[in-house]
Amino acid sequence: MENLLSELRKKLETLHLGGGIKKIEKHQSKGKMTAWERVHYILDADSEYVEIGSFAGEDLYPEHGGCPNGGVVIVLGYIQQRLCVVVSNDATVKAGAWFPISAKKNLRAQEIAMENHLPIIYLVDSAGVYLPMQDEIFPDKEHFGRIFRNNAKISSMGIPQISAIMGSCVAGGAYLPIMSDYALIVEGTGSVFLAGSYLVKSSIGEVIDNEALGGATTHCEISGVTDNKYPDDKSCLDAIRGIVDKFGHQDKAHFSRIAAAEPAQDANYLYNYFPQDRLKPYDMHEVLKCIVDKDSLEEYKKDYGKTIICALARVDGWAVGIVANQRQVVKAKKPGNATEMQMGGVIYSDSADKAARFIMNCNQQKIPLVFLQDVTGFMVGSRSEQGGIIKDGAKMVNAMANSVVPKFTFIVGNSYGAGNYAMCGKAYDPRLIYAWPTAQMAVMSGASAGKTLLQIQEATLKAQNKELTEKEKEALLEKINATYQKQLSPYYAAARLWVDGVIDPIDTRKIISMGIEAANQNPTMERYNVGVIQT
Repeated sequence: MENLLSELRKKLETLHLGGGIKKIEKHQSKGKMTAWERVHYILDADSEYVEIGSFAGEDLYPEHGGCPNGGVVIVLGYIQQRLCVVVSNDATVKAGAWFPISAKKNLRAQEIAMENHLPIIYLVDSAGVYLPMQDEIFPDKEHFGRIFRNNAKISSMGIPQISAIMGSCVAGGAYLPIMSDYALIVEGTGSVFLAGSYLVKSSIGEVIDNEALGGATTHCEISGVTDNKYPDDKSCLDAIRGIVDKFGHQDKAHFSRIAAAEPAQDANYLYNYFPQDRLKPYDMHEVLKCIVDKDSLEEYKKDYGKTIICALARVDGWAVGIVANQRQVVKAKKPGNATEMQMGGVIYSDSADKAARFIMNCNQQKIPLVFLQDVTGFMVGSRSEQGGIIKDGAKMVNAMANSVVPKFTFIVGNSYGAGNYAMCGKAYDPRLIYAWPTAQMAVMSGASAGKTLLQIQEATLKAQNKELTEKEKEALLEKINATYQKQLSPYYAAARLWVDGVIDPIDTRKIISMGIEAANQNPTMERYNVGVIQT
């Protein structure tokens, strides 16, 4: 675990450098703060925050020089003791240009703001769409234009949006700050226009510089496009803090919270306890002791459906319902007093049935749900099929998909196949979803996938009257495994925003607490209707 955490820390340190030391120095020479400096300055001093979308873009677009961290920093943090979403363009990465992953990451920030009714702050410093990839970011439903659609929707929901134009803001991107409720601009460095001076000259022949075309004086004194101008980044960020300080408070969702208690087990215990061997059993109860408040766990049907733990508990004082896979090998009673060993991490019919009932209870009682995934999928074979595993699995998926209480997901180990779906994977709208460095995510395990893909390749060659030697089979299997193993990595998932980031296990508790606090800001909750479930 220490090796995995060391790798995580090194990756994060590199990400925080954005486009690199030289780009940072050039950026700062213009009197501008970096994306992270702006974030740290605007947040309350010494307050907690959660980064959203760390590792987005990792190893993507190598032919374009890469796009570390998606070219934008996004955090959930406190401004004047109020939870906000902060979006800060990183102009050291391709001048803050928008790659496809940048748009996806910005949409994720807006989604979090809308789901939780949180104010959203845009610190704009972007050259606009990355033109060499415009066909992958411009016209589709979840592309660049969706951001401005969301601007309008967010305002209509009564959620405050504040934009600070701290650098370039061009073309279609100009609509983002101007569709916000407040639009501030920094003198000398901030500019906003639909077309820059070069394009204006080529289009209509007018010769004008960018400052006169769309600088702070033009838009604050002549056009009225922006509200106020500020001499530097810090004074502009101070003004945002001053605005947020005046916001009134809305009603809350009133999720249950009492005084917090520390966990029974120090979180550092996880480093030694959690196994690296994916076949080795362990007891999820020991993991929960490091996350939930001491003496708060109330297990539901603890002697039934033992490959999933369902329990009420508290995390930092917040009431939660926990649905966690159990990888410990357990004995399960079967009809006729027969006993069989159950495989840890596999969802059986009884476990799925229990989880479905528990999820419905939590929705009825307004208790947020926390999913801890270490799942290899649903049990297969004739006995399971004849016992109705598909029907029971469908019950669980139906109950979870229709859940209206906030859901939070952590992939701590395996996350394979339909198990990912049933345990609230990204497709099922968890408010936040994070992976531990020990996580793996794919349609099946590496070993199973490698053998299956090899069999497919062999069958294809056999149809062509070709046979592989044992040595060729080994070489092909090794090549298949190498490719598949890379795709199993939690960083591969984080690069594509299948998860919101890769975290130190110790941070799990903080993310749950801040996530529920954010969800508590939205007083509206739909009525829970589970839909059609076959019995």
